[in-house]
Amino acid sequence: MSSENDPVAASDELREREAQAIRGLANAYARMREEIGKVIIGQNDVIDQLLLAMFSKGHCLLVGVPGLAKTLLVSTISKILQLSFRRIQFTPDLMPSDITGTDVLQDDPETGRRVFQFMQGPIFTHVLLADEINRTPPKTQAALLEAMQERHVTVGTSTYKLPAPFFVLATQNPIEQEGTYPLPEAQLDRFMFNIVLNYPNAAEELRILKQTTGSEEPELKLALTGAQILALQEVVRKVPVAEHVFVFARDLVRATRPNEPDASDFVKKYLTWGAGPRAGQYLILGAKARAILEGRFHVSTEDVKSVAHPVLRHRIVTTFQANSEGMTPDKVIDHLIANTAVDVQERGKKVARP
Repeated sequence: MSSENDPVAASDELREREAQAIRGLANAYARMREEIGKVIIGQNDVIDQLLLAMFSKGHCLLVGVPGLAKTLLVSTISKILQLSFRRIQFTPDLMPSDITGTDVLQDDPETGRRVFQFMQGPIFTHVLLADEINRTPPKTQAALLEAMQERHVTVGTSTYKLPAPFFVLATQNPIEQEGTYPLPEAQLDRFMFNIVLNYPNAAEELRILKQTTGSEEPELKLALTGAQILALQEVVRKVPVAEHVFVFARDLVRATRPNEPDASDFVKKYLTWGAGPRAGQYLILGAKARAILEGRFHVSTEDVKSVAHPVLRHRIVTTFQANSEGMTPDKVIDHLIANTAVDVQERGKKVARP
C-alpha cells in the first residue's frame, strides 16, 4: 500500500522529511560558524544571534563602538551564503529616494518619447547594512523601516518587491549622540533583535592583531544558497511549541508592562513602558530557530530565555530612577526571567496537585 493511501506511513514519511530538514539546518549552521570563524575572531554570541534572526526572517539592530568588525561580519555572512550585499552610510542629508530608488525620465529610442524608468536603490539586495541609522532624519529612517516590514518599496503609484531573503542589519554608535535622530520605540519594535557588541578579550584581541596585519586572506566556502535559506526559514516556522512555553513567553512579555493590574512593584519602580505583542512573537520564533540549530524539533523555556535579552532590551523603557541606580534594561530582564520562571513552576505544581 502506498503512503498516499496509508495515513500512518504518510505521517512517518513527513516526520522523516522534517528530521532530515532539521539535520540539514544544524549541519549548515555548523558549516557557517566554521567559515565565519576564519574571518571573525570571538563574538560568538553576536554571530549566533545574527544567524537566529536570519533563519527567523527577522532584522537586527547592532549597537557597538566603531572598529568591532560589524561591516566585515555582515559581508562575510553574505559571502558564505552567496547573497548580494550592500552598505548604506546614513548621513543627515540622505533622502528616502537615495535608499529606495526613484523614477528617472529617459528617452525611448524606439518611439522618441520620454518615459519614466525606475532606477533601483541600494535597498534592492539580500543583505543590507544600514550603518549608523540614527544619523539620518526620521523621514529616511521611516522609508527603510517600512520596506523592512512590508518587504516591498512603493515609488509613485508602483510597488516593487524586494529580493528574498531580505535581511537588514542596522548599526548604532553608543558613544556619540549629538546631532543624531534616535529611533522612536515604535520603529525600534520593527527589529527582531537588539544585539550589543562588546570589546574582545585579551586573547581574542591578540589573535585579531596577528590575523589582520598579514598578507594572507582566508578562503571562504559556500555554505547555503538563497533558496536553501528560504526553505529553512519555513522549517523553523513548523517547529512545534508546547503550551507551557507559549505561556512562559506571554507571561514574560506581560511582566514588562508597569500599567498591568498585576504588575510587580519592581516593574512599576524601574519601567515606564513595556513590550508589545510583537516581542512575544519574536521570543517564540527565536526559540524555534535556536532549537532547530541545536538539532531539536521541540522548544523549551530555556530557548525562550536565551533570546529574551536581544528581543526585549530595546522594547522596554526604564525610569529615571532606574538610570540613576544603574538598573540597565538587561538587569531588569534578568530579574523578570527569574521571577517569571518561578511563577510558571509554581503554576505547574498547583496543577499537578490532586
